[in-house]
Amino acid sequence: MREENNNTPKNKWSQMFKKKWFFPALYLAVAALLLTAVVWYQNADSQVPDAQNSKDASTNPHNEDAAPVMEQQEEIHMPVADEAQAEIVTKFYSYDADKKTQQDGIILFQNRYYQSTGTGISMPDGEPFDVVASLSGEVSEVKENPLLGNVVVMDHGNDITTYYASLGEVKVKEGDKLSQGELIGEAGKNLFMKDNGNHVHFELRKEKQQVNPEDFFNKPLSKLNEFEPAKAEEKAGDEGQKVKETKPEASKESSEEPAEEKSDETKLDEDVKQDEAK
Repeated sequence: MREENNNTPKNKWSQMFKKKWFFPALYLAVAALLLTAVVWYQNADSQVPDAQNSKDASTNPHNEDAAPVMEQQEEIHMPVADEAQAEIVTKFYSYDADKKTQQDGIILFQNRYYQSTGTGISMPDGEPFDVVASLSGEVSEVKENPLLGNVVVMDHGNDITTYYASLGEVKVKEGDKLSQGELIGEAGKNLFMKDNGNHVHFELRKEKQQVNPEDFFNKPLSKLNEFEPAKAEEKAGDEGQKVKETKPEASKESSEEPAEEKSDETKLDEDVKQDEAK
């Protein structure tokens, strides 16, 4: 009797194994367990990046300001691909400079003297070279000037612009957004500064006023943002009489006196038109 009772569980399992539905049901149960494990693992794995993103967001709650901050730390570079080989052939005319530097910032054109409002940059071999963006920004203007050659103007925000003239070839168009160091065009020659040969005339402007690019090369953009053009212009006005002292003597072949400062291409064009009218 006891032996029959002991064999009863075994007989029940044996009977279950013989059922046609047993093994399919077993397979389905195992498959369900495996599927549940896979889904759980995938959900757990996807939560890791979410947690990391949440951590980053909490670390930088003003994430939208990250890009402008990086731009503020961007250094102002010379507008050439090979800065080590670049030569400055025309200086920015500054009232604070010594006489030699001021003379290097005077441009003679058609028996008139003009104060340079930027820097002329060329290469030792005198050949054309790539002109690149000094700062990241957007191309706001592309034009051709009969005296200065092709001109490109870039806007960098905060009333800061860069100006590239004497370009022989232009590779950008208005509205293009460029990163620092991206190609703008190729340096060429122009009529106004023909003695410089192949070069780029580069201007750095804050609130539409030209500033000396050499004062800001390899310095962060934030330094230029701190610059106050109004104070600089006031100082320049106080020392305006120094201009006459530093200008080279006029050519003996010319009966004309050196002209007053012409700080932009519009005034230069006006002078040329006046000469043509004569």
